[in-house]
Amino acid sequence: MDYSPLLDIQDLHTDIEIRSGVVHALSGVDLHVNPGETLGIVGESGSGKTMTALSLMGLLPQGGRVSSGSIYLDGQDLTKMPLHAKRKLRGTKVGMIFQDPLTSLNPTMKIGLQVCEPLRVHKKMSKKDALERAVEILKRVGMPRPEIVINNYPHQLSGGMRQRVMIAMALVCEPRILIADEPTTALDVTTQMQILDLIDELRDEYQMGVILITHDLGVVAGHTDRVAVMYAGRIVETAPTKTLFTEPKHRYTSSLMAALPERALAAGTKLFSIPGAPPSLTNLPVGCRFASRCLWAGAECVERYPDLSGEGFHTYSCFHPVQEGDESPAELQAKLEGSAPIDEAVAEPGARVVYGEVEDTDEVLLDVKEASREYASSGSGFLKRDKGVVSAVDRVSITLKKGETYGLVGESGCGKSTMGRLIAGLEPPSGGAIELGGRDLATLKGRDAVRIHRDVQMMFQDSYAAMDPRMRIDQILAEPMSIQKTGNKRQMAERIMEIIEQVGLTEEILDRYPHEFSGGQLQRIGFARSLTLAPDLIVADEPVSALDVSVQAQVLNLMKDLQAELGLSYLFISHDLAVVQYMADRIGVMYLGRIVEEGPAKEVVENPKHPYTKALIDSIPVPDPEFSHDDQAIKLTGEPPSAVNPPKGCRFRPRCPFAGEECKMQPLLTEETHRVACHHPLLQMSTTQEVDA
Repeated sequence: MDYSPLLDIQDLHTDIEIRSGVVHALSGVDLHVNPGETLGIVGESGSGKTMTALSLMGLLPQGGRVSSGSIYLDGQDLTKMPLHAKRKLRGTKVGMIFQDPLTSLNPTMKIGLQVCEPLRVHKKMSKKDALERAVEILKRVGMPRPEIVINNYPHQLSGGMRQRVMIAMALVCEPRILIADEPTTALDVTTQMQILDLIDELRDEYQMGVILITHDLGVVAGHTDRVAVMYAGRIVETAPTKTLFTEPKHRYTSSLMAALPERALAAGTKLFSIPGAPPSLTNLPVGCRFASRCLWAGAECVERYPDLSGEGFHTYSCFHPVQEGDESPAELQAKLEGSAPIDEAVAEPGARVVYGEVEDTDEVLLDVKEASREYASSGSGFLKRDKGVVSAVDRVSITLKKGETYGLVGESGCGKSTMGRLIAGLEPPSGGAIELGGRDLATLKGRDAVRIHRDVQMMFQDSYAAMDPRMRIDQILAEPMSIQKTGNKRQMAERIMEIIEQVGLTEEILDRYPHEFSGGQLQRIGFARSLTLAPDLIVADEPVSALDVSVQAQVLNLMKDLQAELGLSYLFISHDLAVVQYMADRIGVMYLGRIVEEGPAKEVVENPKHPYTKALIDSIPVPDPEFSHDDQAIKLTGEPPSAVNPPKGCRFRPRCPFAGEECKMQPLLTEETHRVACHHPLLQMSTTQEVDA
């Protein structure tokens, strides 16, 4: 491998002028990327990860500018180039995969025209030749039926297919540097694995340098050569990936590691949560920017910024670096607070972590009986005469006890969110019954149908999109009580004050608007809104999937604290099995509208019985660079069949490595505590299985 830097960023400062002052987004960033190398950039939201990429691309927001420093790409300093010259580099020498492909793609243009656009602009190709090249590159990135896809629009593709389109657009002109900004955040684990493996293959094939920006430390561990850790606009530690995970030196890095759900599960402890919040980038401290949140900070940490320390490829800026034998951040935090992380009686490694006073009861709160949900689907032709039925949920049964958490997992499109909406009373079932506290939601009419929302509320994945941007936070929190006519203005105000205190917020937030808050704060506000009516059940639909590990830990701990305090029950929907195992008592695994496995959380994760469940587990990025799956791993490629025309019998049959003739008959869930719907439940496998849908 050629180790002369392909990209070399030196002392980069980027400022953004806003109405209230200047945001110092980057302050002296130094990094380099070699040909054929993947550099991971990690850190909390607002740390400067994406701003580094946008500075390189010349796509800074209005008011943004590179105030000093240099960006050398193939020996050329991009900071000294005129704008028209920078534009020619985008796509030809630098390609970028954005976090949200749906908002990054033009909804009015067909896929083929969007993929071939860089070729027509930069290479001056004819439309015919460019479209032929578009089909080739779409085929290269694993797009099924690219000849058909080029005539589709973005909304007609799944999330994984749209991300493949973004990769194809970034690679069509064979750039030297590929920037992947959170390329898999919104994807389920199987699609995520396919996308990351694809980026690795293309990096090796084209000898590109890759910058992988992510908050997922498992992704970093398995797909990078080196890692740069960013905090408040500065790189605080850089090291080879293996070294960073085994010997982190900066206290911020070790704190991020400690916040991983996998660490808490392995030790049987409560999730570590980094105290406080990052400093404002408009008024930065003189000393170490992490000092106000660091459990080891001393006087020198607030007086001056630490110089760069370390040797060779491992460098860090810290006055009190991690030493062998040091207490973990979680242990030190518990000691300083004068309490153990959790109740020692339940500190069993690998088990669900329980703390506080949780009432042990057999009272059934939610009883879903053979619930189904179907949608009419029009055909794809001009007249759209051919109609079908989308079977989103097919005869699903779930039982949830008072004070219990039920985790629902599966790939995108499996029916998890639809199931959540049915239980929350936002949609009626097409068949079956959904009983909450003995009342069938489908039979409730008029005011009774409205009043049921006092007992069940929903916590959405995107809290910002779920709030009216024109309403203040006090109005947003008061709205559910106004609709339900619970109390007068004084009583509602008292209830709001009680709730915001419970979720760790202060009174000053009430006269602000949603756009003024960070993702973690918005999720707390969304949680607060779901609590205003004192519900028995909260349906949490991917509540932490878009949050970095430190904020995720805060939200999850808050949810568990209030569950213990208020006796809440949760239906917790997620594609992150580590988070689900940490939160849930039981887990149900959905595939194409059906529950295929259900059981105690620890048993389902550690001893999966259904091949699909094991494939999900084998797809999870593990935050350990030395981890590799054994020869019994199941690897899925492709996407699930269409819910308009699902396979007969077992719906997983076309993707299952063990499918036989008997699988054409639908398997029923067994009656044990750990149930499975499979003709060939897993016992032991001896060879790696790889199947293509």
